[in-house]
Amino acid sequence: MRAPCILLAILALLTAGPCPAAAPPPQVNGEAVILVDVQSGRVLYHKNSRSPRAVASTQKLLTALIVAEDGNLDAPVTIQSSDTVVAPTKLYLKAGQTYTRRELLRVLLVKSANDVARALARDNAGSVEAFADKMNERARAMGATSSHFVNPNGLPAEGQYSTARDMAIIARNAYANPVLRDIVATKSFEFRFADGRVREMVNTNRVLRTAPFCTGMKTGYTDAAGHCLVSSGHGDRRDVIAVVLGSNKARVWNDSQKLLEWGLQL
Repeated sequence: MRAPCILLAILALLTAGPCPAAAPPPQVNGEAVILVDVQSGRVLYHKNSRSPRAVASTQKLLTALIVAEDGNLDAPVTIQSSDTVVAPTKLYLKAGQTYTRRELLRVLLVKSANDVARALARDNAGSVEAFADKMNERARAMGATSSHFVNPNGLPAEGQYSTARDMAIIARNAYANPVLRDIVATKSFEFRFADGRVREMVNTNRVLRTAPFCTGMKTGYTDAAGHCLVSSGHGDRRDVIAVVLGSNKARVWNDSQKLLEWGLQL
C-alpha cells in the first residue's frame, strides 16, 4: 500500500530550521548536504540541498522502494543476459540463474550490485527504460520533483541527476517501508548463488558497522558523483536521515556520523 508513503510526501520537508541541539552543526566536506527529522520531515541542517548533481548508487533506494511496494517478493527472477552487461560493482550473475526478488533486494542494498539492479528493474517493468519511467513517476508522486533518473543503479548517464533534498525525501519513504528498513540495517549476511556457492556480503556502509545508533541506509560512488552516503540514525528523541553528496573517501564516513550524532543530540 502506498498511502503512508504518499502522506510522507505531503509532509516531507515542509519546514526548515536549525536543530535545537546546543552545539553548532559540524563542518561537513560534501558538496550537498541535508539532515532531516524522519517523523516530521523538518530540515535540521542543509547546504546546497537543492543543487542538481549525480548521486551514484544512493538512488538504488528508489529502485528498491518500487520493487518492495509492488510486492510478491518471494517470486522468482530468472537472470537474463541483458542483466549482466553492466560495469562493476556487480555479483557476476549468470544468465539462467534464478533468485527471489527478496534475495536480490537484500544484496542490492547491502552490497550495491549493479547487475542485480538491472535484473530487478527488468523483472519489474520489462526493461531498464520502462523502469526508469516508473522511478521518475514515483519520485514525483512523493515530492522529489528536482530529479530525473535514467537507470536503476546510479551509473553515469546523460540527463540523470537528483538533489540532496530529493534523496532525503526518497530515503524517508524507504525508511517507512518495513522490508527495506530491515534490509538497510543488515551489517552482513550469507548469499547463496544458484550454483551452491556461498559468499558473505558485508554492508558497504561503514557507519552502520561502527556506530551503534546508525540504522542504514545506502552508499554511492562514481567519479562524477564523488563519495555519497545516505545514512539514518535512531535516538531517544528522534530518528534522523543524513544525506552527504560529493564528498571524498577520507571524510564521508566521519562527516555522516557527526551529522547523525548532532541531529540525535548524542
